[in-house]
Amino acid sequence: MSYFVTGTDTGVGKTLISCALLHGFAAQGKRVAGMKPVAAGCDDDGQNEDVLQLRAAGNVVVGYGQINPYCFVPAIAPHLAAQRAGVIMQFSRIAASYHELAAQADVVIVEGAGGLLVPLNAQQDSADLVEELGLPVILVVGMRLGCLNHALLTVEAIEQRGLMLAGWVANIVDPGMAMIEQNIAALQQRIAAPLLGTVPYLPEADARVAARQLHLELLGQV
Repeated sequence: MSYFVTGTDTGVGKTLISCALLHGFAAQGKRVAGMKPVAAGCDDDGQNEDVLQLRAAGNVVVGYGQINPYCFVPAIAPHLAAQRAGVIMQFSRIAASYHELAAQADVVIVEGAGGLLVPLNAQQDSADLVEELGLPVILVVGMRLGCLNHALLTVEAIEQRGLMLAGWVANIVDPGMAMIEQNIAALQQRIAAPLLGTVPYLPEADARVAARQLHLELLGQV
């Protein structure tokens, strides 16, 4: 089974959790590969740091282009970066890369760009891409002030689009957030999908440490 990882916002730890999922499934003896179909913000070599982390966390040999079909230099909204580059992102190209990876791996973790409704072209957004790939969603909630509204709106959007929420992860991005445990409990009461784990604040992001906080056995219980 493969999954699409989305977040309540940008900067909530999607890459950290995506890599943690890869490590977790690999520890079960599975062949795993990460994918980030769209990345904005590339180095002089045309590579994106998130993509490189996902590639390193996998255990099958895959090409950079398979993992990241679309990469743009400026770190701006992907559809704007594509417009600036004169590119129209085609879901057929993304799907082809995904199916190539899925043929090589038991689990593919697909990390989205930004949140669920981030536009990817003039007509389609990330939720449309989830539907195109036919994947269940794992939601990363960045635990900080305002996250309850962001999380519940995202869950509502997932449901309204007819997508499946397989589970969610509470990732503590603000260690100074007041009443963190109570906020997590409030989300648990309101989200039917299982809480897959709470990842503590990590000054230095470490996907292997984060992986130890995840309970992958809860996936599939929706």
